[in-house]
Amino acid sequence: MNQIFEDRFIFEEGAYRAYVTDEKMDIDQKDKQRLEDMSSFVIEGGHKLSGTIMPQGAKNEALEVISAVLLTRDEVKISNVPEILDVKNLILLLQDMGVEIHRLEKGVYTFKADNLDESYISSEEFVRKCARLRGSVMVVGPLLARFGHAYFPKPGGDKIGRRRVDTHIQGMINLGAELTYDSKLRAFYLSCRDSRAGNSDKASSEAGDSGNGGGSFLRGAYMLLDEASVTGTANILMAATLAEGRTTIYNAACEPYVQQLSKMLVAMGADISGIGSNLLTINGVSELHGAEHTILPDMIEVGSFIGMAAMNRSSITIKNVSYENLGIIPECFRRLGIKLEQRGDDIFVPEQECYEIESFLDGSILTVADAPWPGLTPDLLSVMLVVATQCKGSVLIHQKMFESRLFFVDKLIDMGAQIILCDPHRAVVIGHDHRISLKAGNMLSPDIRAGIALLIAAMSAKGTSVISNIEQIDRGYEDIDLRLNALGACITRQD
Repeated sequence: MNQIFEDRFIFEEGAYRAYVTDEKMDIDQKDKQRLEDMSSFVIEGGHKLSGTIMPQGAKNEALEVISAVLLTRDEVKISNVPEILDVKNLILLLQDMGVEIHRLEKGVYTFKADNLDESYISSEEFVRKCARLRGSVMVVGPLLARFGHAYFPKPGGDKIGRRRVDTHIQGMINLGAELTYDSKLRAFYLSCRDSRAGNSDKASSEAGDSGNGGGSFLRGAYMLLDEASVTGTANILMAATLAEGRTTIYNAACEPYVQQLSKMLVAMGADISGIGSNLLTINGVSELHGAEHTILPDMIEVGSFIGMAAMNRSSITIKNVSYENLGIIPECFRRLGIKLEQRGDDIFVPEQECYEIESFLDGSILTVADAPWPGLTPDLLSVMLVVATQCKGSVLIHQKMFESRLFFVDKLIDMGAQIILCDPHRAVVIGHDHRISLKAGNMLSPDIRAGIALLIAAMSAKGTSVISNIEQIDRGYEDIDLRLNALGACITRQD
């Protein structure tokens, strides 16, 4: 098995840590060890930023398109891969499954899934690793299409709560899979009647390996999704490409991540129409071939940088943002009073002493809420909330999709922010208009997006702050401390 990096041990030490937890360790010992192992950021606030920064590749897209390489035996080349913890862990998981992986240069990889270990993808070790990696949910569709069976553990990850898997599972059932629950492995098991689980050679000869032509385990179907789930749509879409007949997915998510996945699958030979809409039609094909794909810039990182500039009253240029794929994001920041200019494919954020929140035409308080694309992505609400703490005016932040994403606001309140937490989904922010600076504090990052919001708050605060559990931030932001320090921030990593 090929090494992805020159020193895999270093890679595993940071990114693969979640996989080596001793299951036999009691809870108290695990909590104690977790706290001891936590890395932290020490942030000296009050430093203005200046210069140019480039966003990384989109994390959410990367998890989808990297999983899609399992659909073919041919080589797939993917560029602009963000080398962050979640993506690294997924790459290592694929490598353990038998995928041949080469890192050509930073952010550029080739994948060849021509010799997958079917016994491994049915093993306890595989299920255990998947349960600790949120991105592993995306391998279910490809494995089901390729082999006719797949384990589906409840995905792990961060503190924003268990995410529903019903949309994924019901979609697979609609395509002909049967669902059981393996109490020993504590995972759902999806299988097709004509699959030969645990016997790859027999499955290939009798039923045909869909990844190399032959028969199909799945059958096309019409389905109306119960929610416009991005990962659910992507999972079903990947499975449907190798299903027999036509699959129609209504109320499909149409985020750029799904559009990019669809374009990559089409380049691999899939027959997909309706890309960019909430109605996808997939005519199944017998096999897919290799392709090349480039991941879009991460729109969440773009939004995070806009927020950092505003909070620190700084001037920065964000390069190569793929502006046409940002949707409503720039306008949402403008409604918070933040000036930004499109310069070609770059965004320039000028220095502002004050940014005033708009009100609705009838004079009522502005509400910023998440919604399925082309609405505002929920991943940016945490950033917009912290930015609003220093605005002029008030705003209601309404996080509709996740009931635990606003729990971090108590840390902002401790720092001096004026926030009324109405319920798990809504918070009213009364801005200080930079008349009162936030106070430094000690914080713990509960999830990726809360972590970056706390980092933004700490960078603008008076004094020195400490953010622990920064592995959550590293899951979604590549070398964020080094990149921000290059702009003038003062962030020290402590392991």
